[in-house]
Amino acid sequence: MSRGQVAELALPAPAAGDPKGVAEGVRTALGTDPHGDDGRRPIAWLHISAPGRGAIPTATSWCACGRDRSAVGIRRVLALVTDHDSHRTACPLRNSQEGRAA
Repeated sequence: MSRGQVAELALPAPAAGDPKGVAEGVRTALGTDPHGDDGRRPIAWLHISAPGRGAIPTATSWCACGRDRSAVGIRRVLALVTDHDSHRTACPLRNSQEGRAA
């Protein structure tokens, strides 16, 4: 270098890709969750138990709004399934009451 010239400092290369020393495909603590959180949460459950041939089926329908019902026997379980399905359209937690006519 001749006198009067100024040496230029090299800027560090931009960081890209996986951290050094991490194998390909290995998740790091800084990685994003591949499943994500879309904000949905279960608020109602229908549990049906029919253990085997000849056994009496049972069912439980529960909702976070306070609804809690159960049934024993084929006819009552089928009726509870229908009732649980219709509750989905009437549940105040699933269907906002804002903007509806009083």
